[in-house]
Amino acid sequence: MEGTIYSLIPAILMLVLVVVTRKVILSLGVGILVGAFMLTTFNIWKGIELIWSKFAAIFVSDGALNTGNVYLLSFLLLLGITTAFMTASGGSQAFGKWAVSHIKTRRGAKLIPVVLGIIIFIDDYFNALAVGQVARPVTDRYKVSRAKLAYYIDSTSAPVTVISPISSWGAYIIGTIGSILAANEITEYHALEAFVRMIPANLYVFAALLLVFLTVYMKLDFGPMKEHEDRAKKTGKLINPAKGDVPGDLNDEFKEHENGKMIYLVLPIVILVLGTIGSMLVTGIKSSPEEVSLLSIFANTNVNISLFIGGILAVAAAAILYTIQAEPKSSIGHVTWQGIKAMLPAIYILVFAWMIGDIISQLGTGEYLAGKFSEESINPAFLPFLIFIISGFMALATGTSWGTFGIMLPIAGEIAAVTDVTLVLPALSAVLAGSVFGDHCSPISDTTILSSTGAGANHIDHVMTQLPYAGLAAGAAAIGYLVLGFTGQIWLPLGITLLLVLGVGIMIHAFNTGKKTTSPS
Repeated sequence: MEGTIYSLIPAILMLVLVVVTRKVILSLGVGILVGAFMLTTFNIWKGIELIWSKFAAIFVSDGALNTGNVYLLSFLLLLGITTAFMTASGGSQAFGKWAVSHIKTRRGAKLIPVVLGIIIFIDDYFNALAVGQVARPVTDRYKVSRAKLAYYIDSTSAPVTVISPISSWGAYIIGTIGSILAANEITEYHALEAFVRMIPANLYVFAALLLVFLTVYMKLDFGPMKEHEDRAKKTGKLINPAKGDVPGDLNDEFKEHENGKMIYLVLPIVILVLGTIGSMLVTGIKSSPEEVSLLSIFANTNVNISLFIGGILAVAAAAILYTIQAEPKSSIGHVTWQGIKAMLPAIYILVFAWMIGDIISQLGTGEYLAGKFSEESINPAFLPFLIFIISGFMALATGTSWGTFGIMLPIAGEIAAVTDVTLVLPALSAVLAGSVFGDHCSPISDTTILSSTGAGANHIDHVMTQLPYAGLAAGAAAIGYLVLGFTGQIWLPLGITLLLVLGVGIMIHAFNTGKKTTSPS
């Protein structure tokens, strides 16, 4: 069944199940089972043995511990623990008090969640949980609608974490890219180098971030968002009075310390960043050839162990700051367990994604699709565009970027490798971009739900007000991917994408300004 139409069965089955059930783990698990049984001609015992071998290979390879994967999974757990300690210590509350006394304008208030969303890039969950708590006292004071705050949180969380190697998303993506490169025997670059090269081709991310800044500096309110902002400025009502219910307290798991200090939030993040980058430089220098350059350092660095070291240092700092507080509200064990528990779903998805990627590769699904792609005489230049659209719809339907990554990255990588190897990295970037776009539009996305919760906004209001902004950024990115496919350039499509967003933004701003000046006073 390898390399035939039947090789599509596991992938299609996964897509159908993930849309119907909304359960990514279940869908990936069924795909793994069906794919394994197909590879063993439906011999149940051999199929089970194959599944176990795929799982075991994640941890033990060639008789030795697979330290890269172990370090990566450990980093995700450490990240969850760090987040838990920072939340419980009251650092966010302390920063909020500081910000209220220092921010003097409405524009400055809107910049707080935007800047924090970019700075707190280690994890989208932590971003959503922390930024809202920090920024809400400031944005409320200057009558910024809760829908606008939720938009800022959501549109600066995933777009930043997806292009940052020092984040839970970056670690996950780099690990997946490594398996894709190995499966397709691509040796021109390592996983981290490939990730860095993919960043400028993630067109939706940069379009979304530009749009965020335009809304701050040009007062670019349109669609349902304009109604929310106008009401907030005129009446001071930050939520829709007809939908007064807002999400509950974010700190149900912890009794946040009343005497928390801003350093409890800032120091662990700084230590994580500096510790990880320092370790990457050290391991990269040690593994580089005689002539050491910045490119050789990042091409040869051990990103997984670097993330692990940075995570250890961050946990130590966050835990020490928490324990030196007078009468901590929760036990260290409780805080640690809550942090671990928060990261377990991400680890499950990552492990299942590694397994299904290996099975899809062995089935030759990508080779078959690439063959049909050629037979239908579809221009390979359309590949990034089509992958962006498909990934967007998949993430929209399923509500998960990570699940879409797990399903689409191996398929996109294999199709591009067989069709045109120069399109491998653009194709993978298109998956990431489309996944973030779909996630932004999905009402069942966990990040979208956490963003509305963090902002204290009605969830459906957040979804509906963010949708036009996500659609504008996606439309510009789609055109950019067409340009990328036909030209083979990276920076030109990015420039065109940003110019399109800027041009539309200027027209909307001019329309709003003209409408205001011509309306009766």
